[in-house]
Amino acid sequence: MDIAAAMDRAVEASYAAMGVSSPNPPVGAVILAADGTLAGVGATQPPGGPHAEVMALRAAGEAARGGTAIVTLEPCNHTGRTGPCSQALIEAGVAEVHYAVGDPNPVAAGGADTLRAAGVRVTGGVAADTVENGPLRPWLTRQRLGRPMVTAKIAAGVDGRIAAPDGTSQWITGPEARDHAHRQRAHLDAIVIGTGTALADNPTLTARTSAGGLYPQQPSRVVLGHRDLPADANLRDDTGGPLVLVRSHDPADVLAALPDALWVLVEGGPHILGAFFDAGLVDEVHAYVAPMVLGAGRSSVEIPGVITLADAKRFRTAHTTTLGDDVLITLARRSPTIRQD
Repeated sequence: MDIAAAMDRAVEASYAAMGVSSPNPPVGAVILAADGTLAGVGATQPPGGPHAEVMALRAAGEAARGGTAIVTLEPCNHTGRTGPCSQALIEAGVAEVHYAVGDPNPVAAGGADTLRAAGVRVTGGVAADTVENGPLRPWLTRQRLGRPMVTAKIAAGVDGRIAAPDGTSQWITGPEARDHAHRQRAHLDAIVIGTGTALADNPTLTARTSAGGLYPQQPSRVVLGHRDLPADANLRDDTGGPLVLVRSHDPADVLAALPDALWVLVEGGPHILGAFFDAGLVDEVHAYVAPMVLGAGRSSVEIPGVITLADAKRFRTAHTTTLGDDVLITLARRSPTIRQD
């Protein structure tokens, strides 16, 4: 297996850690034996558990000696709840390390230098763009901005309507789009709705498989607003993630209530979405567009302050995906936000 293919495998492994490793980065690692064959694969475990490199080394065993490690993030160089991964690689006798993204955290950075000092050949920047815009993006957002990455989700017809005038909204998108949205939920740390949506729709906000079962990872369920939920609300059951009630209308209070979250999804309704857009807190948009025209009913987003085209919240199109009859349009910020300390 060559280095590029091994990095692809490491990225694939890192997806399993998304939502599980928070607040630690979801890292994937691969160990190739000296002859280039795949010896071990690992991903970051829940906080307090082994990092990806250690999991891959355990899988590889003695085959790691003289071999090569491929990691999506520079091996850490500090002792926290676990020991430094740079030292673990040295002790395992790895001869080469290839990583994608340098660690921006000054507490953990320096692993590459430690490895080189021990005689290990080290290469950084391997497939960096792919990794930075993949599973590591939420963690990198928190490192750079001091808050989680925020995705706004919209499911609407081509005219931007999310419900008919009588309030009916299920289902605007088809099963393929809904399955995709639930797979995304299984990688999230939290889903945010307002009290209006919580009271009107009585959702569960769980991550469900196409067969109706629950994914192992369930995001926290966050409700923003001052109204309380009834005792028998679906959000109060124990099948999903923890319920977090934020008694406010300020989106910043949501992010402050989720200090360990890396990726937060804002799912509705139009006023909550509008508040996050208006606060400049939306990093990307997942717009599931159905081949449907309602012509009337609720709009997907409402931002009272936008009164002219010059006030529009503009993004760039990152990519599009066809999901059955629907299309997922992913929008990203035109420019990164600068952290304000």
